[in-house]
Amino acid sequence: MENNAGKEENAEYPQETIDLLNDPQFFGRMNDPTASSYLKGPCGDSMEFYLVIEEGRITEIKYYTQGCSATRACAAMTAKLARGKSLKEALSISAKEVSDSLRGLPDEHLHCSILAVSTLYRAVADYLLRL
Repeated sequence: MENNAGKEENAEYPQETIDLLNDPQFFGRMNDPTASSYLKGPCGDSMEFYLVIEEGRITEIKYYTQGCSATRACAAMTAKLARGKSLKEALSISAKEVSDSLRGLPDEHLHCSILAVSTLYRAVADYLLRL
């Protein structure tokens, strides 16, 4: 997924974050996930997470959003941090860990990291409530 729409907006991020934004491995929807979630943030951006959970671990994860670069970056970093983790480990990912990992998330976009982890938590809850 090459997203050139926000090139000027992306200029404030380190190259690793821009690379993550353009990496298609975490972006998209799943047809048959083990769990999924949807949330709409206070800024109006919406986010979706899709998880495949096997033996208590997140083996596959995807996000989908049409939000701003900060929303996409936070979702992608959350997915990167959660892949391969146990459910308990995934639930310990914090908004601060996401924003610190992005190294350059502007303060006015910190709510995007909260949206990302909240959407992840809701996807994990979706799975746990089905047990």
